[in-house]
Amino acid sequence: MLDLRDLECLSALARHKHFARAAESCGMSQPAFSQRIRNLEDRLETQIVRRGNRFQGLTAEGEVVLSHGRAILDSTRALEEQVRAAKGEVVGKLRLGTIPTVNAFAAQVAIWLRQAHPGLVLKIDTTNSLDLLQGLEDGRFDAALTYTEGVATSLLRVEPLYGERYVLMLPEALGEIDGGEIGWADAAKFPLILLEKEMQNRRIIDQCFAEVGAEVQVVAETDGFTAMVAMAVEGMGAAVLPHVLIDRLGVFVGVSLLPLVNPVVEKSVGLVLPERSQQIPAVEALRDVVRRHEAR
Repeated sequence: MLDLRDLECLSALARHKHFARAAESCGMSQPAFSQRIRNLEDRLETQIVRRGNRFQGLTAEGEVVLSHGRAILDSTRALEEQVRAAKGEVVGKLRLGTIPTVNAFAAQVAIWLRQAHPGLVLKIDTTNSLDLLQGLEDGRFDAALTYTEGVATSLLRVEPLYGERYVLMLPEALGEIDGGEIGWADAAKFPLILLEKEMQNRRIIDQCFAEVGAEVQVVAETDGFTAMVAMAVEGMGAAVLPHVLIDRLGVFVGVSLLPLVNPVVEKSVGLVLPERSQQIPAVEALRDVVRRHEAR
């Protein structure tokens, strides 16, 4: 009979693509980890891993084992958590991946989950949109909050939540704008603080400026909004932020918060889930609290 621990090791190896890092993630020595992989190969009488001086990928047979192994691990986890749920408990850990622009909303989701299910721990990891989709496939994430555009709905379940709009955080030291809003072309006249170019939000922002024919002066780039806000508050430059971040963080002194218009841009953000025949209770709890609160 196959050992679940062996399948966990294979899944970790596929994620990390490195024996030492995979072994560390599983809490065991590399020799013990390698033996687990050999156990699988001996049991199935086939080579699973292409070996060399370093990890070179899985064989075709190994990919088949990985696919079935992940399904078995998902089903086992669902069984364990559904037994607890039958007793009236939703407990355990939920791994949620988010893009940076959604972090403020994800923090609110964590509060909702805590209120509804005190025994459920939400682990939030922030990365780019492409890595989120890969993480859903390889099992690193149970669910993701990300842009819905470009998600393969044949492989993943997408539940739209809200439209992301954009606001310019303009330090008063750089100037004041009448009317309470600003066009993209006018925003481009200020020195700007933006996310790094690898981020989908940055590609959206760059496209907005390009569509109005504006050239921008970028004075700083970062992979998160905390540094952006801090630099803007200190007057280093203006920052383009998602409206949900402004809604959650409240009032700032010394800056103007101006909705970006001409055009008004809105990008769909949603909850993305791996397609499973039966979702684990923690994921169902996440869907329930999000739908319940967004309906208000």
